[in-house]
Amino acid sequence: MSIELFNQLEQKVTSAVEALELMKMEAEELREENARLKQEREDWERRLSALLSRFDDVETGTPAEQQPG
Repeated sequence: MSIELFNQLEQKVTSAVEALELMKMEAEELREENARLKQEREDWERRLSALLSRFDDVETGTPAEQQPG
């Protein structure tokens, strides 16, 4: 194998490793964003459930519990 071919192969391997490292970093960022969005969705679902419960209380005439802030 000539030195020229070896250099080309080395460059391609280096480029592939760099691309893989970037993809790993991006995947980690996406996992973190996904976790944040899941938590945000759970918070919204909890708040919506509380609001719907309050509407049910109004419709049935039962007193609503005091909710903090």
